[in-house]
Amino acid sequence: MMAISDWPALERPREKLLARGPGALSDAELLAIFLRTGVTGMSAVDLARSLLADFGGLRALLEAGRSEFCRGRGLGDAKYAQLQAVLEMGRRHLSETLSRGSVMDSPQAVRDFLASRLRHRRREVFACLFLDKQHAVIEYEELFEGTLDAASVYPREVVAAALRHHAAAVILAHNHPSGVAEPSGADIAITGRLREALALVDVALLDHLVVGDGHAVSLAERGLL
Repeated sequence: MMAISDWPALERPREKLLARGPGALSDAELLAIFLRTGVTGMSAVDLARSLLADFGGLRALLEAGRSEFCRGRGLGDAKYAQLQAVLEMGRRHLSETLSRGSVMDSPQAVRDFLASRLRHRRREVFACLFLDKQHAVIEYEELFEGTLDAASVYPREVVAAALRHHAAAVILAHNHPSGVAEPSGADIAITGRLREALALVDVALLDHLVVGDGHAVSLAERGLL
């Protein structure tokens, strides 16, 4: 087996990334940079390919729980801690992007942020982005967590949270653990109830995003608010 150090320079993952950018790398090459080294008889790239096959892809590996992740060959608590730090930095980067101005100026950043928070959750979670008068983010808060297919959402608690944060507007979001982002009848009904409850305290409901596997559906864009 040829060691990565013996590969032509532009075929080595790290050098390839520096020369051509991260988008030029395969999932296995990106993972190999994270792993840094292989194991006996396997280069870092070979190990990365093996792990991707074992876990069923990059996303499944990144979202694996601690015990499942640590069972992977060449992995362990140190790599798990390192991965969680990298993922959290990504989430915080998205959060800081939102905090720079009005969410109306960056709707894709809103989707990306909410998807990063909710799409991997195995139970249904209902969350809110609380906004000020300029529609800048005040706070993100997860208010309710339900079973795999339902969450009990209480309008008075959403209103209380909006008042606690002195919000002028909110964006609602929840995930569908099934991966299907299509809004249900119940989703549409609770959105109407929340819009009416929030209006009583002069808080505008700007949108409700349903987060599925890799994408989110906007009820505002569907004309369902």
